Amino acid sequence: MAKARLDSNNSMQKVAVIGASGYAGAELVGLLCQHDGVSIEHLVVSENSSSEGKLFSDLHGRFKTLCDLPLEAFSASWFDCCAVHLDAVFFATPHEFSADWAQAFVDAGVKVFDLSGGFRLKESTDYPKYYGFEHANIDALNSAQYGLAEWQETDIAQTNLIAVPGCYPTASLLGLKPITINKLHVENSLIVVNGISGVSGAGRSASLATNFNEVSLKAYNVLQHRHQPEISQEAHASVIFNPHLAPYKRGLMATVTMQLKEEVSAKQVDMAFQQAYGDKPLIRMVGAWPEIANVEYSPFADIHWQVDEEKHVVVVSCAIDNLLKGAASQALQCFNISLGLPSEYSMLSVTAASSNVKN
Repeated sequence: MAKARLDSNNSMQKVAVIGASGYAGAELVGLLCQHDGVSIEHLVVSENSSSEGKLFSDLHGRFKTLCDLPLEAFSASWFDCCAVHLDAVFFATPHEFSADWAQAFVDAGVKVFDLSGGFRLKESTDYPKYYGFEHANIDALNSAQYGLAEWQETDIAQTNLIAVPGCYPTASLLGLKPITINKLHVENSLIVVNGISGVSGAGRSASLATNFNEVSLKAYNVLQHRHQPEISQEAHASVIFNPHLAPYKRGLMATVTMQLKEEVSAKQVDMAFQQAYGDKPLIRMVGAWPEIANVEYSPFADIHWQVDEEKHVVVVSCAIDNLLKGAASQALQCFNISLGLPSEYSMLSVTAASSNVKN
């Protein structure tokens, strides 16, 4: 099938990435470099960052000659000078930064794709508990739309502020929603999500707790992880989320266990997943339990499920690359949708090449 391309009447979208020095920001820059409808105007870091003035490719050597733009420091004066010339901005920033600055960009006519947690939760009262700050920008919070690309295309297309889902919620919700949306589960029954992620999920800043040489497989923040309310909110069901950290670089898996209604058959569950994802190119419904090795360095989500009709239980596993489908490539899906393009635009043709690139 021929690759879709931007209409010749569409001009290049001028974009900036704020937080370009981090893992997710770097992956996003790499994807944007390969998008024929994008002109990267600015790569931005925090105001006091030691990376200011360095070339992006000096920090991330695999992008040498692909993107040699300098890293600029964000400031109010930078915003006043540059924002008015942009069509879109991507935030790969701390949550508080997004909460403080997103509305200013929207008011300047710039679409915001926020990879942080600054707008994922709809209740402002949840932010002090789960993110450690008071959300002062209530109007922006009310206008923001959650951006799970395979499920919320209409909402994404109709807003200027998109909250790109977290990595754990992406994998969890892709497994949950075909069941919960179709009400195949027992209402108010126990839903358990077990997630496991590599160390890159903690970000690029070094700490002993996430140092590769120090990490053993361990559970953490059980019953209090900030992604638990996000998953529950978007699944429209209360979940118990058990995250785990493992000693490998990248990739994430979520395994969901749900109680089905007695009358629900395995065939009905199969149909629910086929209807949800049969026409979604980045969702692969695989015939065996997924492996992280098959999705790392790619924008794909691999999903497999199994029903025990006697026990009325379904178990679903979803594997993704936490930095791509769990962050950067999903942000690009949202960007594509906002332009009226297929969400997977520009990604399928580069997947094979990207999978051979190792950090």
